Amino acid sequence: MQFIDIGVNLTNSRFDKDRADVLLRASQQGVMQQIVTGTDLVSSQQALELSQPHPLTLYTTAGFHPHHASDNKPEAWQQLQKLWQHPQVIAIGETGLDFNRNFSTPQEQLDSFEKHLQAGCEHTLPLFLHERDAEDAFFELLSHYRSRLLGGAVLHCFTGCKSWLQRLLPLDIYFGITGWVCDERRGQDLREAVPLIPKDRLLIETDAPYLLPRDIRPKPKSSRNEPSYLPHIAHTVGILREQSIEEIAASTSDNCQRLFGI
Repeated sequence: MQFIDIGVNLTNSRFDKDRADVLLRASQQGVMQQIVTGTDLVSSQQALELSQPHPLTLYTTAGFHPHHASDNKPEAWQQLQKLWQHPQVIAIGETGLDFNRNFSTPQEQLDSFEKHLQAGCEHTLPLFLHERDAEDAFFELLSHYRSRLLGGAVLHCFTGCKSWLQRLLPLDIYFGITGWVCDERRGQDLREAVPLIPKDRLLIETDAPYLLPRDIRPKPKSSRNEPSYLPHIAHTVGILREQSIEEIAASTSDNCQRLFGI
């Protein structure tokens, strides 16, 4: 039984002391491939550098997270585009809208998101998407470009409710489910939505080091999440969908390979 973690922030400093051990623990738990998330130019470059010694197990995304949309200047954008030519860079992003904190202004986020969407109409790479507290604006832009996207898209770290899911389903995108689904307090809306995700559009991820599953036992001494906990998330998703963990592992791996071409 093997798993693919579609979203890991392995360049985060919280992994600096034991990154090799984190990768080993993941493989011991059957997490055989991981996609390292790039959130700006520097982290995207670092993600590729980290992934290159592991050409069959680590891949990466490259883009500007909405928090970093203000850094999406012409020169940086040109350098980012070069990264998309590398075979281990398998998605454009992380990109999207986050109106919760507005580390970049809403207009800067909209402009950056549209640039990524336009790039998705010119490159065969799928888009790695983020949305928080920006449903209407996100839907408007994505729906405008969706039919022209050459590689499709995944809404990573989906935490939405049934109505938001049902609104997005006609756009024929994938959904990445994290340990948020393991939190019966904050994640109830997501827990109700997960069974409605089509089998061929479901993906799983840890978003490590963030979003440690609340119900994982024994509870780690650190609050740090890591990819070795992905089977725990898969187990919870399976319970909610009335599927075995083996079925979740197989279908999400197939979906990942189809979307990202790995």
